[in-house]
Amino acid sequence: MSSKPEYKKPQKYKPGPNDPALPPQLSEFKDKTPDEVLEELNRMPFFMTKLDESNGEGGDNLELEALKALAYEGEPHEVAENFKNQGNDLFTVKRFREARDIYNKGIEIKCENDKINEALFANRAACQLELKNYRSCINDCKHALTLNPKNIKCYYRMGKAFYLLNNIEEAKESVGFGQKVDKENKSLITLLEVIEKKDKEIKEKEAKVLREKQERKNFKIILDNAMGLRHITNINSSHPPDLLKDAKIRLEDPIDFESQLIYPALIMYPTTDEFDFVAEISELTTVQELLELILERPQEWFELPGHKNFTSKKLIAYMETETGGLIKAGKKMTFHDILKKDSPNIPLFDNSLKIYFVPKIESESWLAKWDKQKALENRS
Repeated sequence: MSSKPEYKKPQKYKPGPNDPALPPQLSEFKDKTPDEVLEELNRMPFFMTKLDESNGEGGDNLELEALKALAYEGEPHEVAENFKNQGNDLFTVKRFREARDIYNKGIEIKCENDKINEALFANRAACQLELKNYRSCINDCKHALTLNPKNIKCYYRMGKAFYLLNNIEEAKESVGFGQKVDKENKSLITLLEVIEKKDKEIKEKEAKVLREKQERKNFKIILDNAMGLRHITNINSSHPPDLLKDAKIRLEDPIDFESQLIYPALIMYPTTDEFDFVAEISELTTVQELLELILERPQEWFELPGHKNFTSKKLIAYMETETGGLIKAGKKMTFHDILKKDSPNIPLFDNSLKIYFVPKIESESWLAKWDKQKALENRS
């Protein structure tokens, strides 16, 4: 029975009388820092932790070049298969970008072995799918399928790429071709279920959008008829106030042109250079009711300069005519009655009621300053 050899601890190098201070292998490192030593070692293929193309003096790293050359030694099909295997190893550990680069090298060999080329294109397609390069994935799958029309994985990857591009019909078609090869393939069946679910969602969404578009069209026709029956006109200015850009007139019941019209309203206070905006006013609202609504304010507001005569009894309402003039709007009149008159014609402006409230004590001087021509120019 043999005994294990006795372990001997490595002896520290001790230079003799005529020996170098360091072993010959390390003497060149004696004047270098630890970082410089590591950098030198990294240029030696055996010690490499990162790729260094140089020899440290601006020249080629001959050892590295030798290793690179080894990768291309052998018959083309052997070299291509070697790159395929390296790519597979990288793909297994989810290094998809590096795997794709290795598959590229294999494809560039252009060997005449269809099986190897098929695998290279199919595997590169898998990388492209993981990297979200869906068009490239589809193209690689097509290349692989020209070499082997029965490659199920390529039909799956191509179908998934089309699905992720929202090309639903092409996705279904790709899966369909795959199922002609293997009708029971579970991956294809599951993918088809996902595709069909999305297809259903898209079609339902499109149908909803189409319905809503038709409803808006129908509502507009009804609204136009309602305004036509009331002889209401609208003047659109070239530069409407921002708060009126989205102003909407609507019917209380969108499908009944005889229901109440609801207007937005722009209220002007020209003597103090102020304004208010009310989003919705019924056409059956009277001028007095609107006035009472806008005067529901804190007492501090009435104490501001120019607001002394801002009361329901002391304010007078005016509205512009189509020809640029003004009319006094009776406080007991509804906006329905005011707007339906043929003469004088009181239009809407930018789909909104426009009313001026002026203190009675200042009305004459304000009216005297009104410029009919300027009012018309302000609309353009």
